[in-house]
This record gives sequence, structure tokens and C-alpha cells, in this order.
Amino acid sequence: MNDHPAPRGATPRPPRSRPLRRVLAERAHALSEARWFALSVFALIIVNAVLLGAETYSGLAEDWHRWLRLAEHLCLAAFTAEIAVRACAHADRPRDFFRDPWNVFDLAVVACAFLPVVRENTTVLRLLRLARVLRTARFLPQLRIVIVAVARSLPGTVSFLLVGALLLYVYAMVGWVFFGEANPGQYGSLGRAVLTLFLLMTLDGLGDAVHAGLEISRWSIVYYASYVLIASFVLVNVLIGVVISSLDEARELEREQSPAPDALPPPARVPAPVPAPGPDVDLRIRIAIARKALDDLEAVLPPLPTTHPPGPAATAARTPVPATTSDTARP
Repeated sequence: MNDHPAPRGATPRPPRSRPLRRVLAERAHALSEARWFALSVFALIIVNAVLLGAETYSGLAEDWHRWLRLAEHLCLAAFTAEIAVRACAHADRPRDFFRDPWNVFDLAVVACAFLPVVRENTTVLRLLRLARVLRTARFLPQLRIVIVAVARSLPGTVSFLLVGALLLYVYAMVGWVFFGEANPGQYGSLGRAVLTLFLLMTLDGLGDAVHAGLEISRWSIVYYASYVLIASFVLVNVLIGVVISSLDEARELEREQSPAPDALPPPARVPAPVPAPGPDVDLRIRIAIARKALDDLEAVLPPLPTTHPPGPAATAARTPVPATTSDTARP
């Protein structure tokens, strides 16, 4: 509150208006976070997927070619307007728009459709239209969790692929050494042996391979049993564990980024009640008031004059001399 009055003749300042970018960001954010907006975009993605599937039927594509092209242009315009609204929601802080990977993905999918090279290539254009279907993950939390889990499990999956490739190479070389001459159709070369063992990893045709190996050597059962135990059980379970761990991390990340809408707000902190003043507190207050009053009174009163103490001569003159016995006996 301003206690100083404005000088005479000065015009009062108008209230400071909010920046236009902030107003635009607030309105666009309210629009993009509306439920009907999300449902409309989701329905538009489904319509785009239906149109893309309808083009696979040659008769329908020839009869409705113009209408399909018109619908595709309308979908592209709607997707462009959606990206524009989401970009305007970050008008006050444009960098925040690119921090969200889904915004970057949506922008790339929509912007590539306007490139001349992409528009001239029908195959690439259809692949981009197919990528729009993946945008449904933005509006489905469970699907988004699965996609994030798959992306976070890629480092572990790469390690699993390296171990699996090493295992296939070792067993393929052993199989070529022992079964290459007797069974050239499956172990005649390194490539055929790798293909055979890769199919055996899914336990497909394991019985026929074991019987064919027993005809060559009884020790082939050790070869196939050890391979199936390591490849089909140990490695696959390790891969499942990596994916499940990444799924739990994705759920925790989703829970942190988007809290539950029905979660109650934290209760407001209620200040502790002030205890009623007791007799000791009341006495202290009175003493403090009296002390302040005495200090004020001492400041108002004039200072006392300074007096010197009397000397020893003055003290002796003032003291009476007692009478002696001889003086008392005189007439």
C-alpha cells in the first residue's frame, strides 16, 4: 500500500497488463489440456488409420480416390493445428516444448509431410502416415508405459543380443565340427548351423534334431540339452527380467510426471494454538510495562545537582565537645 499521495497534476499510472505471450500460453494450455481436445485428436488418429487401411483395397481406392485425398489433406490440416496449439501453450517458455519427447515426435511426423521430397515419394509418405498411429500412445497411459519400458530396456536388450550371438557362434562351430559331414543340410556351414540353432531356441523341431543327433553319436544329447538349457531358459528369462525391470521404472516415471487426478491435495498446515497467558506471563508483562514507564519518566526529569562530600574540618566543627569533670565542679 502506497502511503505517499500522488503529486497534483500527475496522471495515475494504468494497471500493468500481462504480456501477450503469457496470455496466449495460458489459453492454449487450457485448450490443449481439455478432455474434449484429447478425445478429438485421438478420434482423428483413428480416422487417419482407417483411411490408410482403406487405401490398401484397390477397388475402393480407385472409386474414392478424390475423397480419400481430401480426407488426408483435412487430417493433415487438423494435425498441424493441433501441433500449433501445443506449441502456443509454451509461448512463454519455448524450450519446454522440445523437452517433451512426444512433442518432438509429433512435430517431426507432421512437419515431414510438408517436405517436397517426402510428398513426392508415396512409400515414405505412407510410412509417415503410419507413424501417426503411434501417436495414440500419447493419450493412452498404459500404452505409453509399455513404449517407455521397451525404450528403457534397449541397453539390456543389446547386452542380451551380444551374449546370444556369442552363444550361437560357439555352438554353431561345435555343431559344424561334429555334425557337418553327417548332416550337411543343417550343419554344413556356419550360416546353416546358426539358422538351425536359432530355430531350436524356440524349441521348434527339437525332437527331430535330437533323434538325428543320436544316430550320429550318443553324446549329441549333451550338446542339445546344454544348448536348450542355456538359450531357451536362462537367456530368455534374463530378457524377461530386463523388460519387467524397465516396465517398473517406466511406471514410476509415469507416476512422477503425471500424478493421479483423484489424489487429494496435502492438508493445509494448521498453526499451533497459542496458550492462554498464565499468572507468570501476566506478571512479566506488568514488570516490563512498569520498567518502560520508569525509563520514560527518567528521561523527562531534569538531572540532579552534583554535591561534594564535607571535609574533615567541617565535620570536627560541627561535632560538640563533651564537658569534663573539673569544668562541671566550678561555680
